[in-house]
Amino acid sequence: MMHFEGIYTPVTTPFREDYSIDYDAYVASVDYLAEAGVHGIIVGGTTGEYYVESHEERVRLLELALERCKGHLPVIFGTGSINPDESVALAEAAAKLNADALLVASPPYSLPTERELALHALAVDRAANLPVMLYNYPSRMGVMMGEEFLDRVGRSNNFCAIKESSGDINRLHLLARDYPHIQLSCGMDDQALEYFAWGARSWVCAGSNFLASEHLALYNACVVEGNFDKGRRIMSAMMPLMRVLEQGGKFIQSVKYGVTLSGRFAGVTRKPLRGLNKDEKRELEQVIRTLKTTIAHIENEQPSRFVKSLKANISSNKAITEKGE
Repeated sequence: MMHFEGIYTPVTTPFREDYSIDYDAYVASVDYLAEAGVHGIIVGGTTGEYYVESHEERVRLLELALERCKGHLPVIFGTGSINPDESVALAEAAAKLNADALLVASPPYSLPTERELALHALAVDRAANLPVMLYNYPSRMGVMMGEEFLDRVGRSNNFCAIKESSGDINRLHLLARDYPHIQLSCGMDDQALEYFAWGARSWVCAGSNFLASEHLALYNACVVEGNFDKGRRIMSAMMPLMRVLEQGGKFIQSVKYGVTLSGRFAGVTRKPLRGLNKDEKRELEQVIRTLKTTIAHIENEQPSRFVKSLKANISSNKAITEKGE
């Protein structure tokens, strides 16, 4: 079983003005993320605009990511498609290229039943025989990966994680309590703190395309240090960004502009999406500037306070022990 721990970045796809892919810029982004310390790369996620890319383009992006990561950073390949046969073909390509895992979503628009959806997911699984992170995103796909679905796909041990993007906090409780064998991965950025509190150890976050260190800071505080006081402060600083990304209506455009602000080429979005206007750009710039300053301050001053508190607790426990002796 593959263990998903840390920050997983769904990489953006840089398109030139003529909508062709700038593969050099894409490779530069993969290299940047690896150097920034993220724990995994996702190729073909929603943020990568897979739905407007050809089979050949998607496979080429996977090839390049695998070449750059060279086994030291896991690469997960998204197989989402409106056509189930295309998802199977992408899974076969992933197996041939030795991808580390698959990201398996529901086929949008057709609205399959949970049984039909499970049969589809199992067909994709058979085509690759790789670890699978499920991708539950009902607001885009139209259907929920419910309990019947989860029970049915449980016939294969490859289904070992789920990126939960429903936004329904009750789903988090259901998965944590009733499906502990499926690793939880936060797929709703504004609920990351809650996911970590309920035991999730990974976060698939588009914002890490341009704010990797800040997303890592929240993960480290909550999961590595177990310091949820610090985590709440970092999450509070990140909430304005979460509102822009999750509630602003221009998710991919905002992420791409964030990448541009970080000094890398993000390019345009393929139609039907259009870029941000001047006011939206100005708002995002201010949000990012404030976020970076606030989290840098927390990172610089919080460790000493936390360590002092930890030392005080150790000293107190030692005194109690010695008194007891």
